Amino acid sequence: MKFISADQVHSICSFPELVSELESAHREPPTDSKDLFLTNIEPEYSLTNVLLVRAAWNHGSVLGLKAATTFPQNTLNSNLPSVHAIYSLFDGVNGMPIAIIDGTSMTYYKTAADSALGSKYLAQPGITRMAMVGAGAMAPYLIQAHCEILGSISHVTIWNRTQSRAQALAQSLKLSEVQIEVSNDLESTVRNAQIVSSATMTKAPIIDGQWLAPGTHLDLIGAFTPEMREVNDEAITRSKVFVDSRKSVIGEIGEITIPIETGVMREEDVIADLYQLCSGSVRGRTSELDITLFKNGGGGHLDLMTAQFIFRQTWFRH
Repeated sequence: MKFISADQVHSICSFPELVSELESAHREPPTDSKDLFLTNIEPEYSLTNVLLVRAAWNHGSVLGLKAATTFPQNTLNSNLPSVHAIYSLFDGVNGMPIAIIDGTSMTYYKTAADSALGSKYLAQPGITRMAMVGAGAMAPYLIQAHCEILGSISHVTIWNRTQSRAQALAQSLKLSEVQIEVSNDLESTVRNAQIVSSATMTKAPIIDGQWLAPGTHLDLIGAFTPEMREVNDEAITRSKVFVDSRKSVIGEIGEITIPIETGVMREEDVIADLYQLCSGSVRGRTSELDITLFKNGGGGHLDLMTAQFIFRQTWFRH
């Protein structure tokens, strides 16, 4: 059994290769997957800690599961990331464990590649202005993935509730030919962007649909529980809505589930998921004036796709 460390994951993963891998995998039949959530409220901070277990099985090939913890208070009283994870990969023929992968680094690449794949189908070609809402551990990967996959972004504006974190992120980024700046005004940041990537831990919406210019692409990552949302109802009603997987988002994540439950939208208003987009059975953006919304739910099927990619790359390199 192999142990694949965070350093190895970083050396193995490139966004062009990983996005291409995910795109190809979405042209195959979906895997079986199931999630388990356990939660605990931290009274001192009024925050909810989460243990998330995501399992997926590609029958006759591989199966695996990720155990991930989310402790939001880590960003308040330490330099630790809020998310930690480990991934276990098993042979799908005999059930033997074949690899343990650092799940935290794997999640960064998987999540950013998932969003970049969505943007490949849904963002306007040739866009130059990106807004990054949130400056947590996911943010640099999302910025890098979108810049590498879209290829035309020349300006990134970062907004975060704590501006010092946004400034630290801006200073850490090493992107040639991309101008990075920090904003303390969320509304103007969103209004001036052609693609808005949001990765926050908010439960109540912070992005107003009124701010979205025609042609904007919304890439939503942060909400991962039934109570969490990053955008309000107007953002939903003004947008053409897409998800990475109907199964892992609809009925599971508040960003889409709450508007369905309150009658703001219907389940059939979700136009397509990545399986449909990548297979070509449903078109993505159809007009330069469309406001497109992509909810990145990051299901266990994506973890398994990414783990397979990483595992194969370790063999190719040794």
